[in-house]
Amino acid sequence: MHENHPRTLACNVDALAEFGYLKDFPELLFRLIHGADVRKVAKAGVEDDKVRRKAKALAQQREGLRARLAGRKRARELAPEPAKATFGDFLSAALSKFGKGKPVEVETAPVAVEEPKPEAMEVDPEKTAIKPRRMSKKVRKVAKLAVQSLETYYGDRAYRFLFDAVAEFFAALLASDLEQLAPKGKKRKIGLAAKWCPTPGSSFDRTTLLCEAIARRLFPRDSDPELAQLSDDHYTYQALRSLRREVLVPLRKVLELPEVYMRAQRWPELPYNRVASMAMRRYKFLFKKHDEARFDKYLEDVEDGKAKILAGALLPQEIAAAAYRGEDDNVSELQWRRMVDDLRSKGSLRNCISVYDVSGSMNGTPMEVCVALGVLTSELSEEPWAGKVITFSSTPEIHLIKGKTLAKKMAFVKRMQWNMSTNFQAVFDQILRTAVNARLAPEKMIRTVFVYSDMEFNEASGHSGGGYYGYGSRRSSGSWDTDYNVICKKFRDAGYGDVVRQIIFWNLRDSKSTPVTSTQPGVAMVSGFSKNFLKIFLQNDGVVNPEAIMMQAIAGDEYQKLTVYD
Repeated sequence: MHENHPRTLACNVDALAEFGYLKDFPELLFRLIHGADVRKVAKAGVEDDKVRRKAKALAQQREGLRARLAGRKRARELAPEPAKATFGDFLSAALSKFGKGKPVEVETAPVAVEEPKPEAMEVDPEKTAIKPRRMSKKVRKVAKLAVQSLETYYGDRAYRFLFDAVAEFFAALLASDLEQLAPKGKKRKIGLAAKWCPTPGSSFDRTTLLCEAIARRLFPRDSDPELAQLSDDHYTYQALRSLRREVLVPLRKVLELPEVYMRAQRWPELPYNRVASMAMRRYKFLFKKHDEARFDKYLEDVEDGKAKILAGALLPQEIAAAAYRGEDDNVSELQWRRMVDDLRSKGSLRNCISVYDVSGSMNGTPMEVCVALGVLTSELSEEPWAGKVITFSSTPEIHLIKGKTLAKKMAFVKRMQWNMSTNFQAVFDQILRTAVNARLAPEKMIRTVFVYSDMEFNEASGHSGGGYYGYGSRRSSGSWDTDYNVICKKFRDAGYGDVVRQIIFWNLRDSKSTPVTSTQPGVAMVSGFSKNFLKIFLQNDGVVNPEAIMMQAIAGDEYQKLTVYD
């Protein structure tokens, strides 16, 4: 957008902030200076440095061991053979043992002291002169970053326009929040501008010089006679000092940010109920290390319903990451429970069931998302579907997920059997059989079957022209229509004719096919994985069709505030 519509981007900064985080703008400026892939390059460089340091340390260990062994061998070769003991040696040893040894007189030779020569007393002024200190590597790096930022600012008009807009935006937000700190202000209305504004001297500030621009807007020269008399360098210093002490520190104190308490080593004062979900996930091990008793008590209170834990900003697979690795983690368990309770209170994904593809080709993000969403939908379902999933197989079966902890549930799902394709008609037969046996009312019947795989729908359903991975033969591609009509007839005959039967088929791998299509009756197909789509998926009760996706994406009030300028 900056490349093609720079004016539109800069003029919509306040509206665009509602789509993400305020921290996105300093990050955007940083990437415009250093390149779009600077983070990826830096991460790769860190990994390379780790490998290089590890290899160097290993080589040094080997070299040191080799040198020690060679030294020992050389010492053995050069060591003289010990002389044979004589009768006198034995006699001396015996006399010394009984204290009868003859005292030995040692004559000390006089040491001559040389007087210093006159020419040696002369001082060389060139050697004693004070030499200018060399700039340290860190200072040179900071200076280089500042120069690069200034060159971009003065050399790129589009960047300068965006930079000024971001600085004005942060300054306005901080000024508004300061008004709420007044005695008659409402502290609850204080936003997160102080949290995401770079701290003077931080990496973002050294790279973009954004703090100076914000400070100059909050504390202009004409706002104080004392500032007007200062030199430009001293004025900049005072403005940055005021930004830190008079704006960021008091606002962050009100926000009770965990980073503030952690930096000051004030662990006993840290309010865990105010810790955001992402911060809790990132810092839980530090909380456990520095404040174990209070942190454990807080988790116990959450479990007993006496306290709350935040989970809204995390996706299912992010919360379940530790459990997916087989780790029993109290924080993940409680955040998972909070997410399930929030979705259940909204009535989301109630009459749904999942079909798992846990084959080896699903390893990575597809498997993590598949397992997390499958366990989630099973816990949101009502009886008799609660806690149940269906295997991805030509002979699918309904299984009850076993395990009390999230880690054990995920381990159970990953061990489920799988096949090269699944028989969707048999899937609905299993659902219908369970409903009839339980004499289920139509309103409690499964309405949506979620299928998570890394295959296309035709491959998974057995309707593609060739075999998957070269195995077996397939039916004609048009036979799904026949299958769907048969499924509908069976449901009508059993008294569930008004129940909508739909398959949401989600190919979690990247695909060149159309992400969402409505060409197949009773099927909505999604290809590829993105966090934004998963959020829409959860917010929209799993309803997936082209129009719903488009309307969900553009229906928000925040889109009405956007204006095109170029």
